[in-house]
Amino acid sequence: MQRNAMKELIAWKNKENRKPLLLYGARQVGKTYLVKEFGQKYFKDMIYVNFETNNIISNIIDEDITPDYIIKNLEIAFNKKIDKDNTLIFFDEIQRNTRALTSLKYFCENAKEYHIIGAGSLLGVHINKKDFSFPVGKVDFLTIYPMSFDEFLINTNNKLLMDKIVECFNNNTSMPSTLHDKAMNLYYDYLTIGGMPEVVQEFINSNSCLSAIDYQKNIIESYKNDITKYCNETNDANKILATFDSIPIQLAKDNKKFQYKLVGKGGTSSIFGESINWLVNAGIVNKCIKTKVGVPIKMYEELESFKLYMNDVGLLTNLSEFPLYLIKNREAASETMIGMLTENYVASSLKFNNLNLDYWKNDYDSELDFILQSEKGLIIPLEVKASTHVKSRSLNNYMCEYNPKYAIRVSGRNFGFKNNIKSIPLYSVFCINKNSLDL
Repeated sequence: MQRNAMKELIAWKNKENRKPLLLYGARQVGKTYLVKEFGQKYFKDMIYVNFETNNIISNIIDEDITPDYIIKNLEIAFNKKIDKDNTLIFFDEIQRNTRALTSLKYFCENAKEYHIIGAGSLLGVHINKKDFSFPVGKVDFLTIYPMSFDEFLINTNNKLLMDKIVECFNNNTSMPSTLHDKAMNLYYDYLTIGGMPEVVQEFINSNSCLSAIDYQKNIIESYKNDITKYCNETNDANKILATFDSIPIQLAKDNKKFQYKLVGKGGTSSIFGESINWLVNAGIVNKCIKTKVGVPIKMYEELESFKLYMNDVGLLTNLSEFPLYLIKNREAASETMIGMLTENYVASSLKFNNLNLDYWKNDYDSELDFILQSEKGLIIPLEVKASTHVKSRSLNNYMCEYNPKYAIRVSGRNFGFKNNIKSIPLYSVFCINKNSLDL
């Protein structure tokens, strides 16, 4: 399957001052598949070590982590010569061997000529442990996310439609009505399917949403199994599971700010705060933080107020047991319920493009879904609407108070620009990035 991250792997390979590369990302987002395909296409050979299954290499690295020793023993174990220019070394599930992670420091310092990638499903969790030794400054990083909507279009044989969306976004011209309708229908498929590569592949193979969602259930179960497997204490695992299961309830409220009391009676940040951190570090959820308006946004964030979104909208659809016919039959769905999925979809899409997630709320009852900062420091408000009904008092209040250069409204409507509001359809959110915000 075609992934946008392949371009970043190629750029890393050609980087002059290249360091070993670490891939972050939740389980099942396609890290292993992507790196293996990268190795097959852009290298003559590849050494693949999975530290969950390969105890021989684990034992070798436990003995000595100097590059010469590791390279020599990898050559013996795999019975092949490692060419520094043409062999990719891939350490998968590297979090299972802390010595292997530490070895990356010495490859960076003494053997930069080798191409080494490390990846792991819970790498973020392990790295953020207090007692964990990490090669700070000695590795490059790349986060792999679920497939974005443009990747979904490419892999479902709709690349020409994707190109047209990009063209209309860049030129601020309307999509032809038939193409607009087609793109909207594919967007509603994406709300159901999401971007987990295995789920998308099953959707392509079977042309059935029902068949694909069975794979989603397996992924959700694998997340829960990870929680129970890698948490040291049963009580910690139970708190993380309770936090995870509360996400649909949190997002179904009119006020989507995360409330600890909805996780458990008497819930507080001291009880469930670490559970949230675990889910964020595992790449399972994304945190959107309340902010005041100022540059840079990060300096004005109010860290105690936030929302939690799933890393993948399809998994949220499944976790919330959202009836699929309500996605296809929007008139029968409540605005709040379909809005929950829509807002999560936009949050994920922005995160995929490395935009920080922040929202704005004043002291009264006005709230905007997202506040974005452009490459040049512009603060752009973004409002999300699940349908073609776009009337909004909150956006009007924000624009009157802060007079932004312009605002973005994401909805079911076609492209347009009116009253200083850039209107873009739901299917075009993947076009928003820091550079595109500077009109």
